[in-house]
Amino acid sequence: MRPAALFFLIFSAIACPGQTDAVVEVDASRTLHDIPRTIYGTFLEPIGRSIYGGLWAQILENPSFEENLWSARRVSQMVTQRPELAQASNIGLPLPWESLDPAQGWRFEPRWGDAANSYRSLLIMALPGGETGVRQQVYLPVHRTLRYGGSLYAKPVSGATQIEVSLRKRGGAKEILARAPLKLPAGGWARHEYALELAQGSVAGLEPVDFVIAVSDEARVLIDQVFLYPADHVDGMNPEMIEMSRALRSPVLRYGGNFTSGYHWRDGIGPLDQRVSMLNQAWGMPEYNHFGTDEYLRFCQLIGSQPQIALNLGSGTPQEAAEWVSYVNGRWGDKSGGQLWELGNELWGNFQIGYPTLPRLAERTRAFSEAVRKADPRTTLIATGQDPDHFEEWNAELLRLGPEHFNYLATHFVVNTGDVVRKDPTPEFIAQAGLALPVGLERQLRAMKAQIDADPRARGRVKVAFTEWLYSGDRTRAAMFDNLGGALAAAGFLNTLMRVADFTPIADMTGLIEFGGIWQKRGRTYGVPAYWAFRMYSTAEGARLLDTRTKVEQYDVEQGVRRIPNIAGVPYLDVVAALSETGDRLTLFCVNRHLTKDLRATIRLNGFQAASARGSQLTGAGLTAMNSEETPEAIVPAPVTVQPKGSELEHLFPRLSVTVIELARAR
Repeated sequence: MRPAALFFLIFSAIACPGQTDAVVEVDASRTLHDIPRTIYGTFLEPIGRSIYGGLWAQILENPSFEENLWSARRVSQMVTQRPELAQASNIGLPLPWESLDPAQGWRFEPRWGDAANSYRSLLIMALPGGETGVRQQVYLPVHRTLRYGGSLYAKPVSGATQIEVSLRKRGGAKEILARAPLKLPAGGWARHEYALELAQGSVAGLEPVDFVIAVSDEARVLIDQVFLYPADHVDGMNPEMIEMSRALRSPVLRYGGNFTSGYHWRDGIGPLDQRVSMLNQAWGMPEYNHFGTDEYLRFCQLIGSQPQIALNLGSGTPQEAAEWVSYVNGRWGDKSGGQLWELGNELWGNFQIGYPTLPRLAERTRAFSEAVRKADPRTTLIATGQDPDHFEEWNAELLRLGPEHFNYLATHFVVNTGDVVRKDPTPEFIAQAGLALPVGLERQLRAMKAQIDADPRARGRVKVAFTEWLYSGDRTRAAMFDNLGGALAAAGFLNTLMRVADFTPIADMTGLIEFGGIWQKRGRTYGVPAYWAFRMYSTAEGARLLDTRTKVEQYDVEQGVRRIPNIAGVPYLDVVAALSETGDRLTLFCVNRHLTKDLRATIRLNGFQAASARGSQLTGAGLTAMNSEETPEAIVPAPVTVQPKGSELEHLFPRLSVTVIELARAR
């Protein structure tokens, strides 16, 4: 048992009854509305290392030796972090490839127009009596497999017709850990497969190694499109990512984001070796197109999620969108269509490629809606609404278009929790302001609903889809997606989503991989605290919201987070209660926002006699506590003892904690 789990088991067992800090009244006889599982949607976008270097198991960066795959800012960051890449670039090597022996100097030449893939290949020119080559620093998941394999394209130009692929100690060109010689046939480009196996213990976890392609004895060889996969990949994907994603039981997976406005789906279909590498313009990073529509649908299938795809309303066309809908319909489910599609992403922002101005919004939305509905009349459409803190003008324009063109208005809230209005704020103020945001968001969502309901045509026909939500900021002092504060903010927002699920039945947490979800760093896969909080909720049996009232101390926020600076009446203990579909289980979802105080609560259940209970709790040393590749399970849910007495129970909720308690009905 982990130390944290043992501590909380002992703590809950020995804590003495004391003054009650909160009273929670649950009316199990009064259901307010159903809680659709679609509020537990998640979100996937090629940003950072969410797909390439994360979900997608292929290990090498820039495998096709291309240029202009990173923005100047990204290049500057890479070279600052790894100065050796500047020297490699000076001799004609594409980022992030390096020379096997930098002392050999200029023995490489990029070749345009003679390539097996995309636009460039790389000529390696060996010196007499030795080897010349390229290498790339990689991290291997040696904790789960020692076998690796892949392929490359090669074209002999002159000299010997053999090259060698190997794994070597980082920076130690002579210390070879695994090798695979490849014989090159005479003639043009040919594809070669290879396998590499490490000896047990030869590489430690989190230790970098060099992947090397070497040419010897004055041979000159063109190389292109080099792949390296762990042997345990699943259809090109990281098996640990698949397992942890499946464990969330997320019913929908959104494929969208800022890249959407410049993404052309045909670039990501067809044989992998023929897909072209290009710049992901939204994020200044490579888009290899290795993970496209078919791979996304396969991932959805592997984790048990339905697809939710954002269409390109930036640089795309209505016809392109309609053809994408038809393509997906031919490859998903019973092939009858009816999937969930979004009409663009954050079109209100000038950071979106080809964004429409407000006067053109309705016209463009109508054109895409009509084209998509012509391709599939059963399609459910989400129009691009505005954020919940300034939605009125933008959403009014869409509502004037009429609800026959969409079923939902999307809203997003990606917020810097450390950006507060107050000057010289204390760390405590910043923390409290960030943790209050779910309360403010609930009020803004109800205002959004009121605007929709004020339109007789939209009332009852148009709902809200919260298709991105994320708490960002300074992880050293604020609630951030990857620290404990982010987990509390996420759980607090899930409580809000359950309360507004009658008119906001779809929501997608940012993101399934990276941000608030699953990370991979240096070959190690792990979940951040928000992932575990989300999983506690998404795997619970809460299907029907119950009338719940909590009497507890509250606090007010003034001049808080700039997006919603004033939030009054924030309860330190936030409790939502829900019944299972069968009514035999009642689940309590509880968040203690207090920074310093454990809260003892008396919970009274009207109309429900509990025979037994089980609980799990997520907490840590403080708001900024984190998981990492070195301590991947520092903050994970721990079991807690709960002893109900018929229709009542007491529980001590630790400060800064998320607790889920499941009660079984007495027969």
